[in-house]
Amino acid sequence: MDNLGGKQFMGGQKPNQTNYQNGVVFHWQGSAKNVFPNVYDILFTSRALAGNPISGDQVPASRVGFLIIVSTPISIRRIRDVRSGMYQWRKFEFFEEKLAGKCSIPEEVAGKIECCSSGRGKIVLGCDDGTVSFLDRGLKFNYGFQAHSSSVLFVQQLKQRNYLVTVGEDEQVSPQLSAMCLKVFDLDKMQPEGSSTMSPDCIQILRIFTNQFPEAKITSFLVLEEAPPILLIAIGLDNGCIYCIKGDIARERITRFKLQVDNVSDKSNSSITGLGFRMDGQALQLFAVTPTSVSLFSLQSQPPRRQTLDQIGCNVNSVTMSDRLELIIGRPEAVYFYEVDGRGPCWAFEGEKKFLGWFRGYLLCVIADQRNGKNTFNIYDLKNRLIAHSLVVKEVSHMLCEWGNIILIMADKTALCTGEKDMESKLDMLFKKNLYTVAINLVQSQQADAAATAEVLRKYGDHLYGKQDYDEAMAQYIHTIGHLEPSYVIQKFLDAQRIYNLTNYLEKLHEKGLASKDHTTLLLNCYTKLKDVEKLNVFIKSEDGEHKFDVETAIRVCRAANYHEHAMYVAKKAGRHELYLKILLEDLGRYEEALQYISSLEPGQAGVTVKEYGKILIEHKPVATIEILMKLCTEEGDLAKRGTSNGTYLSMLPSPVDFLNIFIHHPQSLMDFLEKYTNKVKDSPAQVEIHNTLLELYLSNDLNFPSISLSDTVGDLNLKTRRPSGEAMMSKVESNGKVRGDCNDLTKEKGRLERLEKGLQLLKSAWPSEMEHPLYDVDLAIILCEMNAFKEGLLYLYEKMKLYKEVIACYMQAHDHEGLIACCKRLGDSGKGGDPSLWADLLKYFGELGEECSKEVKEVLTYIERDDILPPIIVLQTLSRNPCLTLSVIKDYIARKLEQESKLIEEDRRFIEKYQEETLAMRKEIQDLRTNARIFQLSKCTACTFTLDLPAVHFMCMHSFHQRCLGDNEKECPECAPEYRSVLEMKRNLEQNSKDQDQFFQQVKSSKDGFSVIAEYFGKGIISKTSNGPTGSLRSGSTASSSGF
Repeated sequence: MDNLGGKQFMGGQKPNQTNYQNGVVFHWQGSAKNVFPNVYDILFTSRALAGNPISGDQVPASRVGFLIIVSTPISIRRIRDVRSGMYQWRKFEFFEEKLAGKCSIPEEVAGKIECCSSGRGKIVLGCDDGTVSFLDRGLKFNYGFQAHSSSVLFVQQLKQRNYLVTVGEDEQVSPQLSAMCLKVFDLDKMQPEGSSTMSPDCIQILRIFTNQFPEAKITSFLVLEEAPPILLIAIGLDNGCIYCIKGDIARERITRFKLQVDNVSDKSNSSITGLGFRMDGQALQLFAVTPTSVSLFSLQSQPPRRQTLDQIGCNVNSVTMSDRLELIIGRPEAVYFYEVDGRGPCWAFEGEKKFLGWFRGYLLCVIADQRNGKNTFNIYDLKNRLIAHSLVVKEVSHMLCEWGNIILIMADKTALCTGEKDMESKLDMLFKKNLYTVAINLVQSQQADAAATAEVLRKYGDHLYGKQDYDEAMAQYIHTIGHLEPSYVIQKFLDAQRIYNLTNYLEKLHEKGLASKDHTTLLLNCYTKLKDVEKLNVFIKSEDGEHKFDVETAIRVCRAANYHEHAMYVAKKAGRHELYLKILLEDLGRYEEALQYISSLEPGQAGVTVKEYGKILIEHKPVATIEILMKLCTEEGDLAKRGTSNGTYLSMLPSPVDFLNIFIHHPQSLMDFLEKYTNKVKDSPAQVEIHNTLLELYLSNDLNFPSISLSDTVGDLNLKTRRPSGEAMMSKVESNGKVRGDCNDLTKEKGRLERLEKGLQLLKSAWPSEMEHPLYDVDLAIILCEMNAFKEGLLYLYEKMKLYKEVIACYMQAHDHEGLIACCKRLGDSGKGGDPSLWADLLKYFGELGEECSKEVKEVLTYIERDDILPPIIVLQTLSRNPCLTLSVIKDYIARKLEQESKLIEEDRRFIEKYQEETLAMRKEIQDLRTNARIFQLSKCTACTFTLDLPAVHFMCMHSFHQRCLGDNEKECPECAPEYRSVLEMKRNLEQNSKDQDQFFQQVKSSKDGFSVIAEYFGKGIISKTSNGPTGSLRSGSTASSSGF
């Protein structure tokens, strides 16, 4: 990773950043897909990032933390091609096997090893036969004893006191008591167990499970030594509970309490797989890990407060704590770090993490490779991003650290003891590979002495010097000051071409007070060379034509030495106008001369220089700068010379929008410039942006620089440092002591009112009646009016956009009842294209007002009654909510409505009687046709009017025909058939319409009286009598009871 020299962001979210020499590491926490849409593609298809690659099926869809390392700019396609692992972490052998590489657990340890611990120069092993064994350095058996009768499940050697805490199974005394118990042994007190063996004194035995703490399977165990003799024991169970025992265990002065991680019904996902204590001052915290979560308990709170840090977890043995008290968990896709505020960095190491540990700043991982079934033991140096040791091992059952070594106990009772090499050996290994950056990081991370660090830096400097990278070489030599003889460096940089490096080194020597007289003399000689005016004149003002030196370098050196005339000469001769102006403005402050120089340039070059230095010019010479801008944007007098049309030529000129950023601290000047431009140019291509900017200036309360419309065009605005011109003017007046503060406030208010008037005029003039859309951003204008409480502009825009409800809402907010009613009269007239529903909204407003408004309600009711907008019952319900309104307000309205309803009812009653009489007549006729004989007395044929003779056909409609006149159609009367068919066609249409439910509901919704629409459907027979089937459905006319014609 040494060649990672830059950084490239691939998303909108800014990451946490950790800087390394010659490289940058970024890590994000959150949803990967939300942060970077392409990040999975990079992580899962390439080994060009951190650690080993992550396969796509191993990354959870929920929150994940991941590490990305990107070198200067690499395309996605390029990263895909780097499949050979060229950016993989470098592997070194900074560790070596101890004890001749082969060792095993002594034969005296007969049972299966269930647990282990280390401390105080010994390794403690607990076996399934209940014995506990102690091993000395070299894994030699020291002694053992029978701790439990059945099995030892957990064991921990305390650090502060020579105590051993075990958890195991003993004989069950009674069915009510659990066989699981906790024992504390004092290893300093030994008692004879028999004639030949010794065992430590057991000072306390505690039953873990009681009535208040029901029994469950123990999955994790941890002991914290607080102030002696206080112990805090945490026991994690498979049901998500943590039993805690705190106090003086030896004297049984203890308290018990229970912690619950989560309430998960799935027992397999709620077991406690790991625990970790963290002491932050007086605050005691406990990390708890399950397969699906990471939680943090604040034990100083009563009751303890739980905080869920993450929704992912890990299995047993994949949890450890760093020396910075960070929780570390291992999952197949990565290793995650957690602090009290949530997930920290993540390292993408592929493979199932069988064991996880921490040793002297190194991360220890036993990783199972699913492809070949082998286990690899890796030691990671995370700070320097390298693998310090890697070894294929057999199946590991336990991992622990003691005697400055890492001990792996295998399932077959063999052991592997690994120790770190000395610093000199590691540095020699890196020097042979020219990995000086890694070597520097290594000595700094392991806090080596200053002399050793200086020696590494010297070798790195020599390496860079040999590669002719003199600047970087000098940077390394500077770090060696105080440890390396200065003459060693000075001799290398006596060449005149490297005089700047030498000067830099000598300056650092003086800064640290380590310079001798000779060093001072040499530094003065360097300054003398750099300030030789005569030679400088010959070098700068040579008449050879072309410059034989780098122009920018020459100008920069001359400016630094205050040789401004020389720098201006070089810049002007080389045609570097921006550098010439930079000297005039920033160094000499000759603003008039700078403006004259800009005026003499070509328009294109003048525009570029104004964009770069306009901020300084507008601050000191605003009027003259605005004149130059007007000339650039309009080119007075040149239009006729060029012979082009006005619109075509304007599109070729610079736009005022291009120069908005130079007015960042001077909005008054910006307003003057844009007003002059709009008065002169009426059809500018950028008139929408110009109008937007003017609106922001006009409508702002204190003439702040606009920020909304310029967010896309002005990217370098520092709004925190802006100072309104009004404030600048005020401070100036107060400093002169000529005008009082209240007069200044009056002047400000007057100016604000004038700007608001201009803003309203611009809103109206830029939206002519013949145009559908205005010459400004309507949404922006509405936002500005609302932000600055400009009611007149807001009302104009709403009315222009026909947002009548928003118009009356403005009046409602202001409680302007008179204006509200006048507005509804103007906008609620349907005859003039208004919206009558505004009166209903107005009535609702008065109904919910909660104050006396009888006069206004009566006037509103007049218009509601005139246009029949609302039914009386709705009016009553609406006004009943206002407790200040009496019945007298709507008395006349209700009386008139009742009178109208009475008339309608009387009229409907007459129609009902008429239809009933007609129906009775029809039914009587039908009954007569069914029961009585009909006598046909016609003597003439209805078709031909000749005398009727046989054979003849008589119809029930009393028409008779010759059979020859009917032809083939003997089933229907030719005279009545057209009318009958039209009735049938009408019925079929009604039946078809009855199936279109959307049309029915639309008619009900749009009608003023929806009940009349339903009644009409019933009257036409469209809605039939329903059967005992599902209610509420519209049935077609085909299911209606038949009514013959």
